[in-house]
Amino acid sequence: MDLTHRVTSLLNSAGIAVNGSNPWDIQIHDKRLYTRVARGGTLGLGEGYMDGWWDVPAIDQFFDKVLVSGVYQKVLPKWQEVSMSLLHSFYNHQSKARAQIVGERHYDIGNDLYERMLDKRMVYTCGYWKNAATLDEAQEAKLELVCRKLNLQKGQKVLDIGCGWGSFAKFAAERYGVSVVGITISKEQAILARELCKGLPVEIKVEDYRSLTDEFDHIVSLGMFEHVGYKNYRTYMEVVRRCLKPDGLFLLHTIGGNFSTKITDAWIDRYIFPNGMLPSVTQVGASIENLFVMEDWHSFGTDYDKTLMAWHANFTRAWPELEQHYSPRFKRMWDYYLLSCAGSFRSRLNQLWQVVLSPSGVRGGYHSIR
Repeated sequence: MDLTHRVTSLLNSAGIAVNGSNPWDIQIHDKRLYTRVARGGTLGLGEGYMDGWWDVPAIDQFFDKVLVSGVYQKVLPKWQEVSMSLLHSFYNHQSKARAQIVGERHYDIGNDLYERMLDKRMVYTCGYWKNAATLDEAQEAKLELVCRKLNLQKGQKVLDIGCGWGSFAKFAAERYGVSVVGITISKEQAILARELCKGLPVEIKVEDYRSLTDEFDHIVSLGMFEHVGYKNYRTYMEVVRRCLKPDGLFLLHTIGGNFSTKITDAWIDRYIFPNGMLPSVTQVGASIENLFVMEDWHSFGTDYDKTLMAWHANFTRAWPELEQHYSPRFKRMWDYYLLSCAGSFRSRLNQLWQVVLSPSGVRGGYHSIR
C-alpha cells in the first residue's frame, strides 16, 4: 500500500474523508503533503497548513477526531519523537539564559493582537465556565476562584509568577486589597501591565523566577509552568517554597498531559511556544515531594476548549483590523494554533489543573472551593 492510500485509510478509520463534504474532512490541495507529513511529522503537517497545501472547514473537529482515534500515532514518524527526546535530555532548553526566548517570540509579537483576541482583562489562560456565558464572565470567574482558593486577606503580599498583562494582579489588588509583585519574561507584557495596574499596589518586574528571594503570604502562577521544563520542575518548586511564608498557600494553574514526556509538539515548539513542555501528574508530584502538602487538585480541561474557541472567534472578528500588521501566513498559523489546541482539549489529550499546595499542611484541613 502506497503512502497516499495508507494515510487515506487511516483517516477513514477516524471518520475523516479526504476531500469529503463534512466540516472535519480534510481538503488536500497539494499531494506533496503526504510525503511532507511522513518526513516531518506534526511539523510538516502544520507547515503544510500554513503554506496552503491543505484545508479543513473545522480544524478543531478534525483534530478532535484525529486525537481520539489515535491515528496521529500511526502516521507520524517515530524518529521525530526520539530525536527531540534525546536533544532535551542533553540540554536544558528552559535554562535561565534561554528563558526569554518564548517572551520574545510569542508574548512580544504585539499587544494589539492580544488586546483584540483576549477578554477585557487580557487573561491569557483558561477561563472557568461553570456559571459563565461569555469569555469576560469566564475569566472573571477564574480570577475570583483563584483568590478564594488562596483565601486572600486585605493587606497580604502576593507573588504572581508569570503575571502576563497584570490581569490577576489588578483584580486581586482591586477586589481583595492585597499588594502584588508580578514577574514576566516579556518586555511588552510588562509595559502594558504597568499601565493597566497604575495607581494600585502592584509592582511588575521583568525577571526570571530563579532570581526571586523575597517572602510572600501567598504565591500564584497562572499558565507559566508550561515554560519551566522537566529539568527545572524541582528548582521551580524550591524557589516557590523559599519565597512562601510557612502558613501561606501556593496555587499552580497549568496545562497538563496524560503521560510524562521530555518533549513537546514539534510545530508548537517552532512556531508558538519555543521550549515549552506539558507536565504530567507524576512530574508535578515528584517536584513537590518533601516540599509541599497537596491540599487540592482541580481539573477542568474541557473549559480550555471553550476558551480557545472564544479567543478564535475574537481573533477572526478582529482580523480586518489586524491584517495590516500581520501576514496571511500568520493568520493561518494562528488559526491552526488556536483551533488545533481546542481539539486537543476536547479530545482530553490535554488537561488543565489548578493545584493548591501548602508548606506543612493546613491545620484542620483545606476547604476545596469550586
